[in-house]
Amino acid sequence: MTGVPIEQMLELWCVELRQVKADLQSLFAHPSVGASAAAFLDGLLGPERRKTGWMRAEAAGDSGPWRQQAVLGRSHWDADALRDMVRDYALETLAAPGAVLVIDETGFLKQGQHSCGVGRQYTGSAGKITSCQIGVFAAYVSDKGCAFIDRQLYLPQDWTNKPERRTAAHVPDNLHFVTKPQIATQMIERAIAAGVPFDWVATDTVYGVGKVEMQLRRAGKGYVLGAHATDQFSSWIDKPEVAGTAEKIAQALAPEAWTRLSAGDGTKGARLYDWAYLELADLEAEEYNEDLTGLWTRGLLIRRSLSDEDLAFFSTWCPAGTPIEILVRVEGQRWTIEDAFETAKTESGLTHNETRSWQGWHRHVSLVMLAFAMMAVVRERANTLTSPQKRNDEAKLQRWYAGLSRKSAAWPHASSNTRSSLPS
Repeated sequence: MTGVPIEQMLELWCVELRQVKADLQSLFAHPSVGASAAAFLDGLLGPERRKTGWMRAEAAGDSGPWRQQAVLGRSHWDADALRDMVRDYALETLAAPGAVLVIDETGFLKQGQHSCGVGRQYTGSAGKITSCQIGVFAAYVSDKGCAFIDRQLYLPQDWTNKPERRTAAHVPDNLHFVTKPQIATQMIERAIAAGVPFDWVATDTVYGVGKVEMQLRRAGKGYVLGAHATDQFSSWIDKPEVAGTAEKIAQALAPEAWTRLSAGDGTKGARLYDWAYLELADLEAEEYNEDLTGLWTRGLLIRRSLSDEDLAFFSTWCPAGTPIEILVRVEGQRWTIEDAFETAKTESGLTHNETRSWQGWHRHVSLVMLAFAMMAVVRERANTLTSPQKRNDEAKLQRWYAGLSRKSAAWPHASSNTRSSLPS
């Protein structure tokens, strides 16, 4: 956001925050609760490194954290309504052609046994099995920015099977055990039902393949889904013969099958890897949804590290003729949600949830999502004030996707010149 006069930047922040708070008020029956929620939001956006109840209360001039704690606990309001508000608010600014819905999880380290969903489970946040909560998130990622648009606390099976723990943590009676992939399919279903404009879905191996794949094919959405080295892949219908586990297929590839590409910029510059892409079959979209047309390709994308030649595998589904560069870009967006987790934890209080209940977790996280979305919206609006090149590049991308869409009612069977028609 460099190059924006400080007066203009302050005005942008003030106008945006005032509007967000006004929209937030509509969720609460009593104005005092809405005012407390607005103060909570101020605390999340404030300069304090720790966004605990006492720190937020001090920033708001309160004698203690009780007023803001009531927003998370005793007050009557719907956290899912706030989730939906955040989604719609973020999309007003961040929606763009080629957007990716990224689904991933993050851990919240917890001591004790009373916080809802806590248990000994693996979390990548700590890199080990430890006592924690796991939250599953969906992030909307486009060239305009990133925002969380969905979230759900994962309940281990030993929580759903113990009525006394459920009651103490106020877990809804109608909530049963669901796996993380099932949570992912529910989030995708909600996004589609809400008309979220995304073309792709990217996930880690935790969410894998199977039902998610079929759901996305029926919806006409492309995907790059993490796969295991032991997953079986095979080609058919006029494609070069390929059969075996993903790892064995990768090991048999000729040197010229690999292409060095960047999966996006990281903290140390471009994330360069060697990539290989195998088309396994071309299938008609109408085989999965009679309202769709066009030829789509089932494929296997393989990533190889430059340092240790470590391999990663991805099951893909995309319009026929989609170049490998697009698939690599989609896969690279998974890092965006990792960066978002880190930012939300260090700057927006995502890990400073002091509640123990199901509704408390979802209320706190949804307010953090609102703060994070607001920062993304302000950043994008400031960028459009200062970056003509960004607007020019975005226009090129929109024209490319528009041209692609005109060839078919859904995603088209792209011509052999698709690679050369990418924006430059």
